[in-house]
Amino acid sequence: MRQAVANIMNVENDWIGTVRELGASLAENAARHDDEGSFVADNYALLKEAKLFSAAIPRELNGGGASLAELCDIVRELGRHCGSTALSFAMHSHPVAVNVFKFLRGDDQAEATLRNIAANELVISGTGANDWLFSSGEAVPVEGGYRVNAHKRFCSGGPGADVFVTSAIHENGDGPEVLHFAIPMQSEGVEIQDNWNTLGMRGTGSNDILMRDVFVPKKAIVARRPSGKWHPMWDVIVPVALPIIVGCYVGLAEAAVEQAIRSVKGSARGAQAVGEMRNALTVAKLAYRDMVARVDGYGFSPSLDLTADILTRKTIAADSVKKTVELAAETVGGEGFFRGHPIERIVRDIRAFHFHPMPERKQTEFCGRIRLGLGPIG
Repeated sequence: MRQAVANIMNVENDWIGTVRELGASLAENAARHDDEGSFVADNYALLKEAKLFSAAIPRELNGGGASLAELCDIVRELGRHCGSTALSFAMHSHPVAVNVFKFLRGDDQAEATLRNIAANELVISGTGANDWLFSSGEAVPVEGGYRVNAHKRFCSGGPGADVFVTSAIHENGDGPEVLHFAIPMQSEGVEIQDNWNTLGMRGTGSNDILMRDVFVPKKAIVARRPSGKWHPMWDVIVPVALPIIVGCYVGLAEAAVEQAIRSVKGSARGAQAVGEMRNALTVAKLAYRDMVARVDGYGFSPSLDLTADILTRKTIAADSVKKTVELAAETVGGEGFFRGHPIERIVRDIRAFHFHPMPERKQTEFCGRIRLGLGPIG
């Protein structure tokens, strides 16, 4: 690993302080975007101006030098002000962080990617876990690359993105092969739909994206793997990505507790509920902090056991966040049942936590198989 970079990544910038300074504006915009079901474009503009999209890139590559732990806490702080901004930013951030992991191990392609993001403050949108092991779409070989047709879903931050990171299936004669690639969002044939109309996280702009005869050059292919099978790349992606994503929901739970305490401040009637919220939130924070600790910045060694540990803690955090927010809503009472109240939006936003990999029943089977010495996928 490039020790020179590791030694300078977490200095100088007060990224959390920067987010807190933006907090009031982020929260004010959050309410409007939630009501309209519109993308948090103005919040993205604030993050871009503050160079948060390049915060996690090492300083020697002209980025902000934030550590992985600090990046997680940036997302957590964003979650305290706007869940949609935090989640879409997390979806940009984890591909960046995966590239930092690869750069620190000497990957020249990752270095070039990070330098380009930092130089232009580029923003990423991707399909990520929605494609998971199988992917979707068709990649047909043509001169110089592939012609891709696909219908991609849950592309968070798409309306504000410069780069689209996704995958498609190539039939290579030995079975279906998944090609992972990154292309400009403005590539000919890439069409962002306007169909994100959901219960929660309404400002993430996670619209479907259609790819119609999109040319993907060979140099844009960053990974190849068999379709439907577990690949070691996931033992890098899952430990890097999930603590970043979980930070969003822990921040939402903290904001919910603050709302609840304000509603009963000075009244003994709320003491038990506040105590229960403290317990539930503590469990969520412990799970989150342990995830961050286990990945050891970018120093972890990828393994199935670590992946299972991270997925287990994601489930624990999700259950505890849900319990925390439910208790907070009960404490706030009837006023929090009205549209426009911050607690009402948080109640809806945290429902999305379930869908990130892996939902609890899939996680328990996955981790149980590993513990029994079986392959992770049945």
